[in-house]
Amino acid sequence: MVIFFEKFARLSLKSTFIWSLCPQYSTALTTVGRALIVRSSQLIQHRYVHSRGLGASPANPGAAPPRLPFSRVTQEVLAFFRTLLPGRTITDPDLLKSSNVDWLKTVEGNSEVLLRPKTTEEVSQILRHCSERNLAVCPQGGNTGLVGGSVPVFDEIILSTSLMNQVITFDNISGILTCQAGCVLENLSNYLEERDFIMPLDLGAKGSCHIGGNVSTNAGGLRLLRYGSLRGTVLGLEVVLADGRILKCLATLRKDNTGYDLKQLFIGSEGTLGVITAVSILCPRKPKAVNVAFLGCSSFQQLLETFQYCRGMLGEILSAFEFLDASCMSLLEKHLKLTNPITESPFYIVIETAGSNATHDEEKLHQFLEEVMTSSLVTDGTVATEATKIKALWSLRERVTEALTHEGYTYKYDISLPVEKIYDLVQDMRGHLGDMAKNVVGYGHVGDGNLHLNITSPSKDPALLAAIEPYVYDMGSRLSPSWAALKPCWILRAFSTLTKHCQTIYTNSFLVFMIYMKNKADFILPQCYCNTVIVLNWTVIDQTLSI
Repeated sequence: MVIFFEKFARLSLKSTFIWSLCPQYSTALTTVGRALIVRSSQLIQHRYVHSRGLGASPANPGAAPPRLPFSRVTQEVLAFFRTLLPGRTITDPDLLKSSNVDWLKTVEGNSEVLLRPKTTEEVSQILRHCSERNLAVCPQGGNTGLVGGSVPVFDEIILSTSLMNQVITFDNISGILTCQAGCVLENLSNYLEERDFIMPLDLGAKGSCHIGGNVSTNAGGLRLLRYGSLRGTVLGLEVVLADGRILKCLATLRKDNTGYDLKQLFIGSEGTLGVITAVSILCPRKPKAVNVAFLGCSSFQQLLETFQYCRGMLGEILSAFEFLDASCMSLLEKHLKLTNPITESPFYIVIETAGSNATHDEEKLHQFLEEVMTSSLVTDGTVATEATKIKALWSLRERVTEALTHEGYTYKYDISLPVEKIYDLVQDMRGHLGDMAKNVVGYGHVGDGNLHLNITSPSKDPALLAAIEPYVYDMGSRLSPSWAALKPCWILRAFSTLTKHCQTIYTNSFLVFMIYMKNKADFILPQCYCNTVIVLNWTVIDQTLSI
């Protein structure tokens, strides 16, 4: 479920709060009727009592639309949950605090109940009970997301998958793993490595993110270049729909031509169509030889040419090609005290190879490095083959997000663009913002054209945000018509002027799909909304489709 909506800002009051619409965008809201809200990292200090929200109007343009008429948790509801989940129904505010706040600590919900089921049947009973009583639910995995999509907006019940952490089966012939959705990615990686396999997915947040959350956000990660996206490696899912029905599509076959591929509806759906409770995923064999090269380039054009050589000369052993700019390196050195292992460069590359023959792989890597050094595409570099040194080099890429948290407030954008254009957006944004921003940095996955654009300031700055948006969306749409990796919560924020940007951000195929899904609303809009922050608002979609 999706809504196209304006930018909202959450208020963090102790017991009552409401969201406030940024004033410069308030007019478009008056045309939208019944709607939900989109979480944003921008906090605006208005104080409205939760139950008194009047909605935006000419007389009250700064107010957010009121909380939708979901029921509130009663003692009767709590009694049901405590019977169903003895000792796993959490109402202590101190214990709830970490689940109400996102990883970046930029948005905060006001949930009073955290549920921790262990089985699919328990999830089913929870959602059925909530559906029958019109209670809103916020599914939550490892809560490692950077766009606030896993914490409540108002007082939704938090449904945590953290105790659904069991491996169900593993077939060491086919390499197919079936596990519950709450398994931590790093724990799965360790489990598989003991059996000579690896997860096809690797993320900087692997120590706390859940595989169910990875699937529901269609996380890409560092190995996408080698193993592809989760849409290809996930073979089956078990999902509980919002009315409590259990959809069992937990296939363990690599080829299944029987009917519709329903799992694809839930990969990337962010908990809006239901709660993923189990996953079956195809896992590759553990490589016998891993090498990591850390290289410096004088320009992004040279970096791209290095990437071309890399694909041609390393071929089947290439598993990752990542980049970060000099500003990222400065932050790593300044805040995390990490050491740059090579001479200073405008751009840095992390290349990983993974294969079955150490001698063969080292020879190919040596030939590649000799070629790019001789042609002056690379100015300096180092190679690691030992696990500890490999980890140290990878930390220079994986910990950039952590370093940015020490810079004040960060505006984050996760965007896919044509590979040759991914750094253009960073350069254009630097020129556009000038001295308004403390830092404008870029890093990401060259292999799949995915840029992480980050803009920092000492604190939240509405003037800076107004300069960033909608400029970032205008530039992005000019560089690429699809914005395929833009995180859903950020896609929604892209409609800063509702009708102006919708056609440039979304392709015609998306709009055609919206027309089709509108006629199928009973399937995707059950009585109880899961993850109510993202809901289809057909009033706005009608306006979009009529443009």
